[in-house]
Amino acid sequence: MSRLLYENSVSYKGYLIIPFVFGKADTYEIYSYKLLSEIGRRSKFHKAENPASIYGSSINNIVDIAKEHIDQHADFISHGDSFQSRYVYGNNLIIVFQEGGKYFYDHYPPELLNNIAAPKLFKSEYECLNWIKQGLNDQHMRQRAI
Repeated sequence: MSRLLYENSVSYKGYLIIPFVFGKADTYEIYSYKLLSEIGRRSKFHKAENPASIYGSSINNIVDIAKEHIDQHADFISHGDSFQSRYVYGNNLIIVFQEGGKYFYDHYPPELLNNIAAPKLFKSEYECLNWIKQGLNDQHMRQRAI
């Protein structure tokens, strides 16, 4: 599997659709997707890989397939957008949340949907993003030194 294409992710009815290149046939890329759910593990589709079992010929095509599957099989529907404050930095997905005047985040690396966020609260989204960016930059510098 190639890296998750977070920059092409789409928030839809409480789910985040994340495409990736599943493979190649001749010179054509075949796309699949993974899902995150705003209600986490309470959804059967949280961190699911291609629950529709259908692959696409483009990013737009696979997103449409995922949306249709969500429309037909979702175990909940949200009318908000929990994934509105999401950012891609160094191919990492950062989702910032705000609750009760405090900010926290989820952090997913390029190849896995494993949240590696530190349990830390921030006073602002800006402070949160700067802390994450500094951590990723420090990690990158340590890897280059090896």
